[in-house]
Amino acid sequence: MIRTADRLHTVEEYYFSKKLREVRGLIAEGRPVINMGIGSPDLVPSKEIVESIQQAVSEPGAHQYQSYQGLPALREAIATFYQKKFGVEANPVNEILPLMGSKEGIMHISMAFLNPGDEVLIPNPGYPTYTSVTKLVGATPKYYNLRDDNGWFPDLEALQELDLKKVKLMWVSYPHMPTGAIATKTQFEALITFAKKNDILLVNDNPYSFVLNTTPLSMLAVEGAKEVVLELNSLSKTFNMAGWRVGMVLGSVAHINAILKVKSNMDSGMFYGIQKGAIAALKSPQSWFDELNRTYHSRRKLIFELADRLQCVYDTNAVGMFVWAKLPSEIESAEQFIDKVLYDKNIFITPGTIFGSNGEGYIRFSLCVTEEKIQEAINRF
Repeated sequence: MIRTADRLHTVEEYYFSKKLREVRGLIAEGRPVINMGIGSPDLVPSKEIVESIQQAVSEPGAHQYQSYQGLPALREAIATFYQKKFGVEANPVNEILPLMGSKEGIMHISMAFLNPGDEVLIPNPGYPTYTSVTKLVGATPKYYNLRDDNGWFPDLEALQELDLKKVKLMWVSYPHMPTGAIATKTQFEALITFAKKNDILLVNDNPYSFVLNTTPLSMLAVEGAKEVVLELNSLSKTFNMAGWRVGMVLGSVAHINAILKVKSNMDSGMFYGIQKGAIAALKSPQSWFDELNRTYHSRRKLIFELADRLQCVYDTNAVGMFVWAKLPSEIESAEQFIDKVLYDKNIFITPGTIFGSNGEGYIRFSLCVTEEKIQEAINRF
């Protein structure tokens, strides 16, 4: 057996990779498992998106290598989308870089800006990939607390009291995953002021802006943000294109060029047809967003009913495609609770602990489940 790289000792297999294998095993045994764990949209892209990729595969050059920076028309579509939806001006030539999913961007950004020994501010709770990628590139996670009593927003005064000399990068995610909390423009301004004061690159991971959210906001809408801010976004949730792997990163010319140095050595461009489908998605009318949210609103109403059956507490104003719910105080372990529900009721719910220690006592429901399945889950209780 060839010895693996030392970096593999710093990370574990992704939680959902392991847990969904267990769930699939239960299904193979004949158990009627309802999966409310992962946020993989079960709805389909629009007819226009599908037709775009169908037509594109027959166009000349469609099956050749594509530009590392993506089609100019895709970058133009991203720029137009950001201007229309967020009021953000971004130069499609050099301030926008399409990605094969925003998860790819987390690795590329980390490789472009972090050296071994650098420290990274990571939200607790937050997306687990921030931690694993930080460790894989040899940097050190430095967790900051997010709590319900502060609206799941960092206490910047407390952070400023810490030793930040080695901190190079800070991950934030608003609308927040997993809690669904949103941040205001004033809070974004405070984050940017903090980043400038401490010479920190601030990265906002922003894939949930349009799901059950009437006030989408980009951190790049703050004047002067590009000096210290990168923003990741994705078509996965908003346009039901998770399997297509289409994302983007926006920022200053210098920051985007640094990421491109990494990306151009990691892949050979995104498939032409997928890019054409992404262009069609970004041009979707308002009716697309309205219909999507009607579906998720109906599902969330039923999830609230299920959470009530479990005597959980939740925020009805949270956004995104999840419901973050606080368990009754007598339940000591979220992971033990979800395992009991999985094996007793054949329902898989995500424990809050996979997002950090501040997730203990919480569970997360996905809205990527049909109303019929949610009603069935309710009936099992």
